[in-house]
Amino acid sequence: MTHTLTTPHTTPAAPARPAALRALAGGMVAGPLFMAAGLAQGFGREGFDFTQNAISQLALGEAGWIQTVNFVLTGTLLIVGAAGLRRALGGDPGSAWGPVLLGVFGASFWAAAVFPADAGAGFPAGAPDTTVLSAHGTVHMAAGMVGYLALCGAFLVVARPLAARGHRGWAIASRFVPVAILAGFATSAVTVLAFTVGAGLGLLWLAAVTARLAIGPSN
Repeated sequence: MTHTLTTPHTTPAAPARPAALRALAGGMVAGPLFMAAGLAQGFGREGFDFTQNAISQLALGEAGWIQTVNFVLTGTLLIVGAAGLRRALGGDPGSAWGPVLLGVFGASFWAAAVFPADAGAGFPAGAPDTTVLSAHGTVHMAAGMVGYLALCGAFLVVARPLAARGHRGWAIASRFVPVAILAGFATSAVTVLAFTVGAGLGLLWLAAVTARLAIGPSN
């Protein structure tokens, strides 16, 4: 009696499964949606100046509910995207902490919706030029700081699986984008526009990275 020996077959990492793709779509859509809604409101609201006012302040005033919904929806999409990221990474390095950090980032948008920013820098119309921090304004700022630090951490963590899948350029960029985000925040004292650019860069890079992970490994 003869026995046939077979060599175990190793299947290379495949693109994300449909369920993971649907969840990852949250991470892809969240940033562009948030920025598009914020820009549209900023250009349409009387007295809003991107060099003086943060997008968060759009949640104030008569039409502020639009930005509040924007915060809630974006946070929800980010948390859904975190679940998709966990599935897409499988057992790769970063599969534990990457999604957790992205989930923290998503939760920070919910906190921003519940605790609005303070009025100031002339917005809403009639607001004083200077901003006096209130309790809810302090929580709003703290939530944003924690959220974006978590996002920067997520980029650093996800750089490893990106490199492991052959996306070395993406991995390098994911290590440098946090530096650019923090530089934008650091120079916000000069112009609030720098803060908005830094925040927008983080959201848009997240959309790009999740789309790259959804495609699968390089051949």
